[in-house]
Amino acid sequence: MAPPNSPPKKSQAWSWRSKAFRGLAYQGIALALIALVVWFLAHNTLLNMRVRGIQSGFDFLTQSAGFSIGESLYAFDSSESYLRAFGVGISNTLRVALLGIVLATVLGTLIGVGRFSRNALVRGLCLTYVELFRNIPLLLQLLMWYLLLTEVLPAATEAWQLGPFFLSKGGLNFPIPIWATGHVWAAAALVLGLALTVLYRGWARRRFEATGQPPSLYLVPLAIVLTSTLLGWLLGGAPTAMDVPHKGDFAIENGGALTPEFTAVLLGLTVYTTAFIAEVVRAGIMSVPRGQGEAAAALGLSRSQEVRLVTLPQALRVIIPPLTNQYLNLTKNSSLAVAIGYPDVVSIANTAMNQTGRAVECIAIVMLVYLTLSLSTSMLMNWYNARAAIKER
Repeated sequence: MAPPNSPPKKSQAWSWRSKAFRGLAYQGIALALIALVVWFLAHNTLLNMRVRGIQSGFDFLTQSAGFSIGESLYAFDSSESYLRAFGVGISNTLRVALLGIVLATVLGTLIGVGRFSRNALVRGLCLTYVELFRNIPLLLQLLMWYLLLTEVLPAATEAWQLGPFFLSKGGLNFPIPIWATGHVWAAAALVLGLALTVLYRGWARRRFEATGQPPSLYLVPLAIVLTSTLLGWLLGGAPTAMDVPHKGDFAIENGGALTPEFTAVLLGLTVYTTAFIAEVVRAGIMSVPRGQGEAAAALGLSRSQEVRLVTLPQALRVIIPPLTNQYLNLTKNSSLAVAIGYPDVVSIANTAMNQTGRAVECIAIVMLVYLTLSLSTSMLMNWYNARAAIKER
């Protein structure tokens, strides 16, 4: 008689008596049923659309859009295709989502750390911020910011001016550099500087673990990035030409501009998500045993060094998973921008749907865009979570 833990024979491995074989069979049957249901729904939908004379397919993407887009990162003309219009919408969604993630992370971390300040006023202000903005629906906040920007601010002809900056109902106008080869060199040097800071931070942490001497994890990396960028700018000829805005007869002309719609969406998403990230950071810090802070003080570390070198690195294993959820929420909440007229991918899809009648296709494109963004964010944060996890030795 074979021992109870002995591996099954090859003849038994493909038998219904094998638990592994039954598991694979059940999974195959489940996948087949799911595929059958999806096929039935798709076939039934296409059949009903054909009976009612409703066209289907993605061939409309190559047709002329016939509408203009008020805000885009690159030039778009109404005679161009729907595919390029969707590209503009996706770029607008990415722009507000990425900027919102960066700003909300920085502000949320500061407010979360501020909840533990020894100053009662700072603690109270941080608590008030969190309780105020996380309990007001995001849509109402977007409308509030948009009304403030379009109703309270003066007209463009009477714009508030601070140096070369103008603020009015038309948005925020600011100087921008006139593109030159030197800017390409500066951008390449910036990327190189960021890579060098990653190497420095790894070396500094290993040195801290070996010697116990706290490194400068902020001043030195900042100096590396600024120095490398400055050198690249100098090597590229040090271009200084700027496109400066000025008051015209009816509007602010030249320079760069942030429209009221973009500014309202960015402010709303950032302010709202910051409150949740602050609570995530606070919970992560509270998960670190108090003895860690006492040990850091015994080593002579200052309060800021304790937070940067001891508390936050240990809190990251608790912070990162819920922080990922907040990033996903911010990206998906950007779809509410359609309520104030910001031309994101949802707004472009609505316009294309009304003009072409391809509702299923337009909705499918929007779903694919947000699914891709969400999965990409999850993969990136899971990779970072694996790197930040504390490894037992």
